[in-house]
Amino acid sequence: MTPIKATAREQAALLALLQAGLWETEPENRSAFRLSAESWDIVFRLARQQTVTGMAIRGLHYLPGSLLPPESLLICGAATTDAIERKNRQMNQALESLYAAFREQGLQPILQKGQGTARFYEQPLLRESGDIDLYFHDRPSWEKALACLQSRQIRINRNADGSLSYLWQGIIVEHHRHLFDLYNPSLQRLAHRLEQAKGFSRFALSSATEISVPSPFLDLLLQNLHILKHALSRGIGLRQLCDLARTCYRLRGDIDPAEMKAIYRELGLARWTSLLHRFLTDCLGLPASCLPYPETAPSAQPLADIIWRGGNFGQYDSGLSHEATGWQRKWQTARSFGRNVRFAVRYAPKEASWFFIQLAKGQFK
Repeated sequence: MTPIKATAREQAALLALLQAGLWETEPENRSAFRLSAESWDIVFRLARQQTVTGMAIRGLHYLPGSLLPPESLLICGAATTDAIERKNRQMNQALESLYAAFREQGLQPILQKGQGTARFYEQPLLRESGDIDLYFHDRPSWEKALACLQSRQIRINRNADGSLSYLWQGIIVEHHRHLFDLYNPSLQRLAHRLEQAKGFSRFALSSATEISVPSPFLDLLLQNLHILKHALSRGIGLRQLCDLARTCYRLRGDIDPAEMKAIYRELGLARWTSLLHRFLTDCLGLPASCLPYPETAPSAQPLADIIWRGGNFGQYDSGLSHEATGWQRKWQTARSFGRNVRFAVRYAPKEASWFFIQLAKGQFK
């Protein structure tokens, strides 16, 4: 996948569009949209690589006609938006039927991110969907879910990190043994204690289906750690940052800021979280009053560099080949870790060390 060489102005235009789409408001800096047809094309290609096209197209609704891109791009954008909405409806249908199958077995898995996060958007169908990630909190539930799938002759893949994956109605589904992407073994007890104390909630995907999701405190922590995990390895894109921005916005007031700050300090993630906060406010326009707690780094640039370098999960990083398989892919993953060492040491040294150790074990199995 070829990376896009975008200028700072084109990147700024995409961020301004996202801010308009995320918060349903007219952009403050209209000068960002005085672009040539060629630059507009780059902005939309950049949005595709960051998997935020739906939100970018939504942002166009708040621009005056004189600042809109060429009509050919608007037509293409409308077709892309329609495809995103159709994919989300397909995802919702698959999720409903999957939960129905598990409910028949007395199971209620926890949905991680995905459609659970989409509900925080003003226009949920415009958030680009990925796969379905489910968490099973104990071994009996895990085994019972596995037996349910096997009884349906579903082909199951066992992944290096201990998760399972399979296709359900054309959608990739993954089963996870842990709620959080937390690798420091000395912190697992804390994670378990938080899970027990904060618990889970439910939301109605439809009139017939309720989905179990993490409580507000756990949801914010889960997304924070998920972004960190990918930032440390092959890369992270804007979609996950948009997800966190909308989650912070919708869950403001539902957590104790002092408690969350104390937990991040205990996890050794205070500096990383301050960087994340700065990106959410400076680049995505999240009001500072909606942050989990009011602490930000001096600059968002270290995280922005990773995001622009590779797009969605690093898929467009020119230093990585996504056609590589076997040992070549493992070697590239190891190289990406090495490239991020300085970032890791500065923002999450302990967690990064254990993450690298655990992932290295998985790579060489």
